[in-house]
Amino acid sequence: MNGVSSILQLETETNKKSPLHAIDGRVKLVLLIFIIVYSVFSTQILVLIFLEIYLLILMYISNISFKTSLTRILLLLPFGGFIIAFQPFIHPGIIIWSGAFGIHITDAGLLWAVLLMSRLVVALTSIVILSSISPMQEVVESFRKLGMPREFALIFSLMIRFLFMFFDELNRIMHAQKTRCFDAFNKKLPYTWRMKQLGYTVAMMFLRAFERGETIYMSMASRGYSDKSHLYSDTRRKFGTPEYIFILATLSTVVCLQYLAMYLFTQFGILGMYIIK
Repeated sequence: MNGVSSILQLETETNKKSPLHAIDGRVKLVLLIFIIVYSVFSTQILVLIFLEIYLLILMYISNISFKTSLTRILLLLPFGGFIIAFQPFIHPGIIIWSGAFGIHITDAGLLWAVLLMSRLVVALTSIVILSSISPMQEVVESFRKLGMPREFALIFSLMIRFLFMFFDELNRIMHAQKTRCFDAFNKKLPYTWRMKQLGYTVAMMFLRAFERGETIYMSMASRGYSDKSHLYSDTRRKFGTPEYIFILATLSTVVCLQYLAMYLFTQFGILGMYIIK
């Protein structure tokens, strides 16, 4: 999945119809951030497993593609997984495997790595769900309603619009190159020449985006745009029964998990034990 198709796929997901898509953006934003914060402070793997199950249920209710969501999570995992991969080798504890050059894996390090990976998966799943059920402009407007300064919200909103413009220009350039049989990964061509052509491509993309940006700004200014303009208008209904159900379901899930973590999960061995660094 290249960058252009992933952006288009994301827009397709946000335009679907489901109970969660129709919920007020502020509720989705706050509750999913709350789940991320709770998972970060959780020290029991079993709690994170049940949190992930709850998120998968939300994903099913939202009619989100599990395959597409899993692909996005796997694409994001290396950013945090690279650091987690070193944890079993650097934490003191009982050595459960020894290798050459003094390399060894400890039980405490392995458990800590599993806990960090579980936290990361829950956080990434929450982010994927939020990006799949809320258009980017709705997220900006939700931040704005929650007290984000107007200037920051305006910059964020324009950045999102220009992001799509960059991808549009990149798609045009790549299509033009393809029609001319240019392949940057063709090893039969000189490496230096290929890198030079890629440099030209990047420069051309930014120049085209800059020119289109000026045209768009002049068009906006001619239509009365100012720093007080609202770039996104939320036409959905406000707080109602679905919002309160979602709030109650999420808070009830977290409260029940916290209660079980304190009085029941500790009986399930390694999965229920408190893992503290």
